[in-house]
Amino acid sequence: MIERVNPPELGTPRGFSHAVVGTGKMVLLAGQTALNPEGRIVGEDVVEQFEQALSSLLTSLRAAGGTPEDLASLTVYIVDMDDYKARSRDIGGVWKRLIGNHYPAMAGVGVSRLWDIEALIEVQGVAILPE
Repeated sequence: MIERVNPPELGTPRGFSHAVVGTGKMVLLAGQTALNPEGRIVGEDVVEQFEQALSSLLTSLRAAGGTPEDLASLTVYIVDMDDYKARSRDIGGVWKRLIGNHYPAMAGVGVSRLWDIEALIEVQGVAILPE
């Protein structure tokens, strides 16, 4: 079970939850970039790379027995924060298509680079599955 907690004194969150409380089996999801099965970064821009990275994270989650609704926390590592913010509407569209209106506790962290120099974004998460 997951409960999203959004205290009114913090304002209405957009695209994330302020806190998530859950009971069940915890799944730690490794960071995923836009690597394809052949080990190459795919996607020409941050939106395409976000879609590939999030899809890979969700593939791992499903293999562990979970669903997108089970995501409790997600950290997004971003190489170009200005570009990410400028494309936030498109990134939100990818989110809605792949996950819907379920928002975990989230953080966006600006980084100078990721493991693969071509990678523009990486996502890492925690899910809580019902027991």
